[in-house]
Amino acid sequence: MLFPGIVRQDSHHAQGIPTDKGMNKLTHFWGKNRQDKTNIANNNTYSNKKIVKSCGKNGHKSGNKSSKAWISRSLSGLLSMAAVVGLTACSAPGAASKSDSSLTKVTFMMSWAPDTNHIGVFTARDKGYFKKLGLDVTILATSQAGAEQSVSTGVADFALSNMSNVANANIKDGQLSLLMQIQRKPSAIWCSLKSNKSIKSPRDFDGKTFATFGGNESDAVIKRMIQKDGGKGIFDKVTVGTSTFNTLSTGKADFGGFYATWEGVQAQMYGPALNCFTEPDYGIPGNADELGIISSNSYLSKHPQIARKFIKAVQEGYTYSYLHPDDAAQILVSSPEGRSAGLKPAFVRRSMKVITQGQYWGSPAQIRKGSLTLGAIDFKAGQKYFDFLFESGSYADSKGRPVSHAPQASEQGTDKYLTSQKDILAALGIK
Repeated sequence: MLFPGIVRQDSHHAQGIPTDKGMNKLTHFWGKNRQDKTNIANNNTYSNKKIVKSCGKNGHKSGNKSSKAWISRSLSGLLSMAAVVGLTACSAPGAASKSDSSLTKVTFMMSWAPDTNHIGVFTARDKGYFKKLGLDVTILATSQAGAEQSVSTGVADFALSNMSNVANANIKDGQLSLLMQIQRKPSAIWCSLKSNKSIKSPRDFDGKTFATFGGNESDAVIKRMIQKDGGKGIFDKVTVGTSTFNTLSTGKADFGGFYATWEGVQAQMYGPALNCFTEPDYGIPGNADELGIISSNSYLSKHPQIARKFIKAVQEGYTYSYLHPDDAAQILVSSPEGRSAGLKPAFVRRSMKVITQGQYWGSPAQIRKGSLTLGAIDFKAGQKYFDFLFESGSYADSKGRPVSHAPQASEQGTDKYLTSQKDILAALGIK
């Protein structure tokens, strides 16, 4: 099915973020959520050595910048943005150095620059949900090692990631767990420029050039989509330098990956027009984009009650954001991190509108009634996607050898830290 007018940039691609400081400021990772991170691909095992940089004498530690993601933004843009956001995290009003000493200090690492994937955490901080539960949460810029490795090695207590990344990390002894799932359906879209008349459906990707940051996962997805549409699944690849948009516009590649909830909005509002195709329409099973909050098994074993409080506050933040999208958008834009990123209010509001109207986080009506918990993990959808990747030969262990079986979704996360949706609604005063 053609997805007209939507540009898709996943973590594979480097894209520009619409900002008040310039349309092509390359800073954002739509943490779509699935990312074949270079730290997973290149670091065969998860080191216990912490890679950190200090914010100053009394500041918090934040990681060095994050690696390329599955459909990722410009790495150079991320690095510059991470430096800005890292400084912001040290000086933001909610920073621990200025907080009540009775609060328990907790760190949360973004998967990329500030965006609507992270919006519930920003809302929880702004609305005081963390402090109400006795937590002082510092939001950290992503690290060069990546959010997953930073959590695994204790640089951050929690982070935004997704079940697919957790599985890839755990194959290499990452010892991570997904604690809540925010996104319940895929947002990945695969697009060519609308002006490229030679591509009308995925089978036309055959023999064309794919703009990629690398990673077996994206190759497997593209191959399956082409074959499902009647093609052979054979294509060339070029590594994205700065922006997938630019790579397509300059003719260096014919198609690339995006996210409907971020780059799709960018294309609708600012261009360029794209022809896009969704994964479920072309044979990709399950949900590759099970975006959510992760922590390490080590941290969870030592601090189960802190984890439960943190997840409850985050549930409140995402529930409020989903039911009050315009207010949440303003919270993100007005945050120190959002101001540093130069996020445009109209763009963030539109992104939230796409998320809510598209029911990417589930049915708003069911969430408001309490019949669906925003945060519940869909292990069945995750397993379908893992089985597909295993069958395509996409998984390798820490020594680069093919694994003998697909990761088990039930071993990648747990719902036990979640609070019931009815209790979340009660905490928010929603009846």
